[in-house]
Formats: sequence, C-alpha cells, structure tokens
Amino acid sequence: MSTLYEQLAARLGPKGFATDAETLAPFLTEWRGRYQGATPFLAMPASTEEVSDVVRLCAASGAAITPQGGNTGLVGGQIPDGEVLLSLKRMNRIRAVDPANDSLIAEAGVILSAVQNSARESDRLFPLSLASEGSATIGGLISTNAGGVHVLRYGMMRDLVLGIEAVLPDGRVFSGLKGLRKDNTGYDLKQLFIGAEGTLGVVTAACLKLFPRPRAHEVALVAVPSARAALDLLHRMKGATGAVAAFEIMNRLSVDLVVKNVADRRDPMPGAPFMVLIEFEAMNAAGLRDAIEGALAAAIDAGEAKNALIAENASQARGFWRIREDVSAGHRPEGAQVNHDVSVPVSQTPLFLERADAAMEASCPGARIVAFGHMGDGNFHYTAMQPVGMAPDQFPGEQLSQTVYTIADAMGGSISAEHGIGVARRADLARFKDPESIALMRAVKRALDPNNVMNPRALLP
Repeated sequence: MSTLYEQLAARLGPKGFATDAETLAPFLTEWRGRYQGATPFLAMPASTEEVSDVVRLCAASGAAITPQGGNTGLVGGQIPDGEVLLSLKRMNRIRAVDPANDSLIAEAGVILSAVQNSARESDRLFPLSLASEGSATIGGLISTNAGGVHVLRYGMMRDLVLGIEAVLPDGRVFSGLKGLRKDNTGYDLKQLFIGAEGTLGVVTAACLKLFPRPRAHEVALVAVPSARAALDLLHRMKGATGAVAAFEIMNRLSVDLVVKNVADRRDPMPGAPFMVLIEFEAMNAAGLRDAIEGALAAAIDAGEAKNALIAENASQARGFWRIREDVSAGHRPEGAQVNHDVSVPVSQTPLFLERADAAMEASCPGARIVAFGHMGDGNFHYTAMQPVGMAPDQFPGEQLSQTVYTIADAMGGSISAEHGIGVARRADLARFKDPESIALMRAVKRALDPNNVMNPRALLP
C-alpha cells in the first residue's frame, strides 16, 4: 500500500494528511475511551474534489475507508481498525444561506453550533440540538440520522435535510444539493446516505432546512408521580399550548446521581418519583405563559403532576436543562453498567418502563436503573447498573441488554433510536431487525459498494 499512501499524500499536500502517532492519536480514541483504533494513513481533504480523488485511489487499490466527522459517535463506527481514516474536519465552510428559501448549505465538517449560529445571524432557526453540538459535525449527524431534544417538534436529521452532496464508493460525486421541498422525480436518493453510517459513500455537503426564529420561550420543570402520569401530561400540554418543543423525563435515581456526582448541582424537586422538563416555543409570547400555567394547574388538579416550576429567566431555564444534560455524567462513575438507546411508540412508554424495570429486578435483584430521555418521541436512554456491593465482574450486563432489547422489540420498538448501530450493535441488529429489511440493506450496499470499501465493519451484520 505504500504506493497508495504516496499518491494520497501527493494529492492532498502537507496539510491534508498525517501518519505520525501524535497527530493520529485524537482521531483514534473514542471520547469515552471505549474504542481504540489504528490507521496507517489519515486523509484530511479540504474539498469535494479531494474527497473524490481519495476515495477513487483507495477503491482502485482495494483499501477500505472509515469516514469520521467530529468523533462524537457512541457506537464505534467512526474509529478505524486498519482502514484509511478519512476526516472531513477541513471541509468546514458554510457555502450559502438563503433566508427566503429557509435553507442553508454547509459542508460536512461544519460543526452543529456553527450552523445554528449562521442560521441565527439570518434570523432563522436550525432546530437540531444535542449535547455534543460544539463538536459534532453535519456529515456525522447526517450519517447517523441524529436526533436530540427537539425531535418532538422538528423531527430527526432526516427531516431537516433538503439535499445532499456525497462521494460514492468509486469516487463519483452524487450532486443532489437542491433546496427543494417538492421534487417528485423518482427515488429520493439523498435518503440513502442519511443514517447509512458512511457505508454507502461520504457526505461532503448538505442543504439544510431552516425555520423562523421563535420569539417566545418558556421552560418548565414538573414533578410527576409516574410515567403514566407523564404521558397524560405530555398530551395535555401539547393540546393546551400547541408549543411543546421538548418533553424530557428523568427517573428519581437519575437526578440523585447528578446531585451526587456532578459539582454544584442541586435537586429542585426532592423526592419526586419522576421529573419532566418541558420546553415551549412560539412565534408570539402573547398568551403562552398563561396557557402553560393554566394547563399545569389543571394537571396538578387531575393528579398528573405534583408540583411545577416555570423558569423566570434564562439563567433558571439553563439550570433546569443542566440537570437533564448531566444525567450521563451523573451515573458514569457508578460501576459496571449497560446503556441502551431504545424507542417504543409514545403510547407504550410507561409500559416499557414497567416491564423493563421488573425484568431487571428479576434477572439481577438490586440492579439500579437510570431511565431518562426523550419521552415525547418515545426514546429512552435506559441504563442498568450493578447493585450496591456486587463485584463488577459478577454483573450480568449482556443478559440484561438482551432483555431490554427483547422488551422494546416486542412492543414494536427499536434497539437504536438515535445513536446508530456502528460496530457495537451489529450482532443485535442481526437478531432484532427483520430478515427482509437486512436483505434489502445488503442489496443496496452491494449495488453501490460491491468491493466493500466504505466503512466495512459498521452497520451491516
């Protein structure tokens, strides 16, 4: 392969590649330290033409490629194991903003916060929001079909993409950057690359959907007695306000561990079995606060809520959100654990928690459960942790994971709501995805990438 690496280096120039250990190191370690990789060559192209040439040269030499965005993925799909590593970080231009079309074209290496800021400068909103928005890139968010906290109102990344430019596994360029909301001319080919985890090509740019900026924001924190009450509260608040943008739930232990393990955090609602964080957005502030207060009062009267706080200013709203955002940091130090990113129909969310909690206790008495996430769209981040006093090597993590997945699947759910499959969940995909769907996915892969050049270890079992 030395000839290939020489060709790549000549094409990319000194700023466009690296082979030394010091430069490679941050690209080869997943941010939590769970995946360590290796690569003989890091390609860092700065244009679509350079990406095309890199892919063409690799394909001609039979060299596999692992694409990488901001390296914020949670399932290992961005970490190479001997493949050429293709980083899109130098492709970081916003090519165009069209406020009149409510659209923006960003290259794959633009970080999410930069897109949000660019939209804001044009008095527009790009609504995707998640914890890694200061480092996650547009290409990575597209390849994993990212979700975040506003899916309830605006949808997944798939719903926010109007057009895509991508380099195919043989180096050809798919030019589909149209900013159209209607284009009924056959297959919607851009959708092939959204959620494909880099297995069908390399996304190099995207035309993204923008929205008018909401003028009114309100954030409420509500104590509820049960998950079933939380579901009733969700529908009450949606119906009463028409402005629910996020509806996040946290069980008791998730909040307790934030207070225990994250500095300067306090519990605003001690003893609440569940806490719900609700964010509201509206184009007009008139009447919004009154509608929220009235609906919350009715929820308390109906037994759906025990107590409610509405943020009085931006600082207090930020404090409410920090509790939710720190849940992962709160339970990470608590020993052996298995984490899940599952979804079920919204109507089934209380039943999922009831069945999963009971199954964890039956299989591992004393197992501690952290359940939190996007109840408004049916997505739970469900973690089972070792009981107090149990040795970590005695914790039956894999058994518990398969039980959680089986429960979600039996309820018409998914084993991966927003984090993807990567290398971590390939075997689980083979078990829980229906055979016809996997066969169709493999057929698409063979058609576009017959030599299995693109991210060959990710996604497909």
